[in-house]
Amino acid sequence: MEKTSYKYEVIHSTLRDSPGVFNISVLCELAGVSRSGYYAWVKAAPLRKAREEQDKSDFEIILTIYQKRGYAKGARSIYMGLLHLNPPVVMNIKKIRRLMKKFNLFCPIRKANPYRRMAKAIKTSNYADNLLQREFECYGPRYVLLTDITYIPYNGEFAYLSTILDAYTKQILAYVLSGSLEVDFVKETVEILIREHGISLHKETLIHSDQGSHYTSTTFIKIIEDSNLRRSMSRRGNCWDNSPQESFFGHMKDHISSKVKECTEFQQVQYIVDDYIDYYNNEAYVWELCMLSPNEYYKFITTGVYPLAIANPPKVPAILKRPSELGIKQDNTD
Repeated sequence: MEKTSYKYEVIHSTLRDSPGVFNISVLCELAGVSRSGYYAWVKAAPLRKAREEQDKSDFEIILTIYQKRGYAKGARSIYMGLLHLNPPVVMNIKKIRRLMKKFNLFCPIRKANPYRRMAKAIKTSNYADNLLQREFECYGPRYVLLTDITYIPYNGEFAYLSTILDAYTKQILAYVLSGSLEVDFVKETVEILIREHGISLHKETLIHSDQGSHYTSTTFIKIIEDSNLRRSMSRRGNCWDNSPQESFFGHMKDHISSKVKECTEFQQVQYIVDDYIDYYNNEAYVWELCMLSPNEYYKFITTGVYPLAIANPPKVPAILKRPSELGIKQDNTD
């Protein structure tokens, strides 16, 4: 259809630029289109103009969401962002994709993470069983917490980010950015978790990590035990056993890498990481989280109140497995 419209446009331009020189019938025959089709196309010009104006107007709204907080977004993220406007704007995802393509607006594609595994230089034999077995989203909030470290290169140096992520709600519950790989910054991450979210943790809560030296250190093990939490570990060299945490790091780097390249001081990197995690927890809407941000989703499943004013709001998702199935035996006493 677009090819036919292009032919009509060429015919129309030729007749307009050279009046009385060319015959419509001859031009239509040369272009392989019908006269009736060309006249219908001319008659529909006001409608096409109105549609073009509407497309431009809708694209301006899309662009506002795309540029919000400075992080690029795909069609589904834009769709969810529109629903979070006041009042909400409902726009078909196919239309969003069409307008993004029409006006050359693209979301960057994720690249492989070259810093997926941290160095394993100073190890102990203090490994833990893999209690999780990749069942990240079966038990509800605050039962499965994932932790890991990633490298953030800047100005010829590295910053090291330690995070703890709730596998069910996808919230970053605690994080610390460090200028070195000292064990203390991993310990500090757990301390922040306990200080800010300890009241919402359960006696079955486990922290799942890889087999890196930080997580087999006696310092880490002691704070986990003192906090009445449980340990679980991925199999050696298997990033899929902690894939939601790896995915978070990958998406984060996609969004912040260009900004971090311009940093010359650690504090600048800290500001960028702080801003991104605040954005991620509060405004990075996830399709699988009922089109809510991680923090919104946690509030929804704990209160039952859906925050968006839309028709047929979703119900609170059912928990697939009981906490007692999470690698432990649970007593029956209250």
